[in-house]
Amino acid sequence: MNKSSASQRVALGVITTIFFMWGFITVLNDVLIPHLKSVFTLNYAEAMLVQFIFFGAYFVMSLPAGRVVARFGYRDGIVIGLIITGIGALMFIPAARMVSYPLFLGAFFVLASGITLLQVAANPYVSLLGDPRYASSRLNLAQALNSLGTTLAPKIGGLLILSSAVLGASELAALAPAERAVYQLQQAQNVTGPYLLLAGVLFALAAGVWLFRLPPLTEATARGDNQIHSFAEVLRHRHVLNGIIGIFLYVGAEVAIGSFLISYLAMPDIGNISASVAAGYVSLYWGGAMIGRFVGFALLRVVDARLLLGLFAGVASALLLLTMISSGQIALWSIIAIGLFNSIMFPNIFTLGIDRLGTMTDKAASLLIMAIVGGAIVPLLQGLLADHIGVQHAFVLPLLCYLYIVWYGFRGSKVDDHAALLAAVSRSPVATH
Repeated sequence: MNKSSASQRVALGVITTIFFMWGFITVLNDVLIPHLKSVFTLNYAEAMLVQFIFFGAYFVMSLPAGRVVARFGYRDGIVIGLIITGIGALMFIPAARMVSYPLFLGAFFVLASGITLLQVAANPYVSLLGDPRYASSRLNLAQALNSLGTTLAPKIGGLLILSSAVLGASELAALAPAERAVYQLQQAQNVTGPYLLLAGVLFALAAGVWLFRLPPLTEATARGDNQIHSFAEVLRHRHVLNGIIGIFLYVGAEVAIGSFLISYLAMPDIGNISASVAAGYVSLYWGGAMIGRFVGFALLRVVDARLLLGLFAGVASALLLLTMISSGQIALWSIIAIGLFNSIMFPNIFTLGIDRLGTMTDKAASLLIMAIVGGAIVPLLQGLLADHIGVQHAFVLPLLCYLYIVWYGFRGSKVDDHAALLAAVSRSPVATH
């Protein structure tokens, strides 16, 4: 193994730690949503404002994050992202002490702003860190560590945040105002310990990355050459535009399912279990994605990324349809199993979306990360549907999202001839390494 390859492997190990942390933080939302719904007596649409604010930050902050990475480079961009994420975690403490839902939403926005910067810097960095033939495979490996975080978060969050019994809306309304205020304060402060610990870990990681010398990449961001291309030029490439829509719908579907799982599994005709027990099943949902990404890391060395994406999206669509038309254990396990087939979707859509773009890579990456706003829009729309037609029937929305991804995998991700010509004349040195 030469010095360059060894350095790249160590760098990949460092970056995958970052993937783990933002996965852990993102999926804690699935635990906090039912908790805050109970504390503040929210309906489904109001509770989904958590995801609307969190993933809305991706839309608002992706372009500024791209400018930060263009200005400071990958390493410093990651450090700044970790610091901002840590500040967002600390903001949960005053929000809990003041028992303020708007302050919680503000903390979610700052937290997600930092993660947006991490995504903009780390996803293309991993894709470019080595042989471009294995970009999807490398990103699946990094996303597998992300999924380890998403697997552990619901279980740990359920134990720390959902451990005490919560009162229903009618029980809460029956309390005297002073008793209700004390109860809400106690429940809200259940979140302070976990987020204080997260802040400490994030700041420690920022210091570690600052001290570690990541291998420099001579890609467009590192040179600042991405300024020579406009976003309109990037969007002329159909596989980029289709990929942006794919990321929007995939993240929207994945987040919507995760956000509703605890409430869905607790329903009498589905799982008939408590919220804390349901949180363990959420871990299985995200754990399936972790297993699938490790499997995908190996499969993508020998199977075409487009074919695998289309097949996995097709199976996810079938499982979602099954949970909608069934009940009991069949409905429960069919929706949990979707996690396994979600696994390779984000990394494959992302790498296919930036395929063969040369110096346009970073602008395309910013647009793809911006599309994560689907995690804000789709769950909110599903919340509105659930308030009117019920939680189970509202899963028709993520079903439509997966059907688009089937098309993207088989047809919509193909690179046009113009993109291939561009790649030949503007490919960066790292892309031909």
